[in-house]
Amino acid sequence: MPNPRTFPAQQRSTIRSSGSTVSTAERPRDAASPRRPTLDPASAAIRTAVRAALADAGTSAPGLIVAVSGGADSMALLHAAAFLHRRGEIRARALTVDHGLQTVTAEVADRVAATAESWGVPAEVMSVSIDAGDEGLEAAARTARYAALETARAAAGADWILTAHTRSDQAETVLLGLMRGSGTRSLAGMSPLAGRLMRPLLGLDRDQTEASCRAQGIEIWNDPMNADTAFTRVRARQLLAGLEAELGQPVIANLARTADLCRADADFIDAHAEAAGQQVRASASVPVEVFTALDDAVLSRVVRDWVISLGVPGQNLGAVRVAELCALIRDRRRGRLSLPGDTEVVVGGGQAVFQPAARAR
Repeated sequence: MPNPRTFPAQQRSTIRSSGSTVSTAERPRDAASPRRPTLDPASAAIRTAVRAALADAGTSAPGLIVAVSGGADSMALLHAAAFLHRRGEIRARALTVDHGLQTVTAEVADRVAATAESWGVPAEVMSVSIDAGDEGLEAAARTARYAALETARAAAGADWILTAHTRSDQAETVLLGLMRGSGTRSLAGMSPLAGRLMRPLLGLDRDQTEASCRAQGIEIWNDPMNADTAFTRVRARQLLAGLEAELGQPVIANLARTADLCRADADFIDAHAEAAGQQVRASASVPVEVFTALDDAVLSRVVRDWVISLGVPGQNLGAVRVAELCALIRDRRRGRLSLPGDTEVVVGGGQAVFQPAARAR
């Protein structure tokens, strides 16, 4: 269970870490000058993006949980949210999730919370435990992080969770989908709105969030895990940088645009699949004709949703296995296909039957 730590408003960002894990983007200033930094173009673009996302969601003076890790993206987002919070346009609360994967993370989380408080935004830290299990460390950390964010949102009665994913993150997501050989939904990348999750910075690049932090003198944390090539996403990030340099093309922007195009197509097909899937969801036995009447693009979605509704773990159900199941159903001849979770689908007698896998005797 997440362990919350809330910090007083008078606490200030005075913590420093040895080594290179904590850096500052602050520019030298005249100590005698009380003037605050002027609004730079990058910070203005971030504020505009947040306002536009909230306007699209149709929420007036919403309550927001701002997810903050301490990196440039989330600190730039927090800085913009703090400005809107002080103006009364939103009711913001900052949340830092301490995954406990590095010895310095608790210190970083406390510093981030103190910074948020100094900007007038209530702040909280939640510590979570990570069990990599079958899904891997990155996926397990992401699952725990979103669970903590949703816990905080529900407790605060907030309308939205804001994350600082940028167009750069979107491009990485699309590239990873291409590497897996995924379908349209995966290539659609991250949606600006998903449930109670809002990603207002998907139209901006990582360069802009870094520029905002430099211009506003915002201290940031450079997480060493973001440079660890043991993680697939880090290698994808490096590959994208190399492709842009070698090809001289805006690869990141083009992949992000691909996500927008794929999302429109995927949303349309998903709507049809949702309607078609209602009559088979959670039914252990379905007439084959119900499936074969569907177009291939809709069939794959309906079949996947069907077996997941009956207990097949979705994270283990890849596109190849779904395609094999669709082929078995289209063939109509008697056959069976094993699925994750010690289950199987048997086709025969005009029925597709989901059942526990037969065990050898």
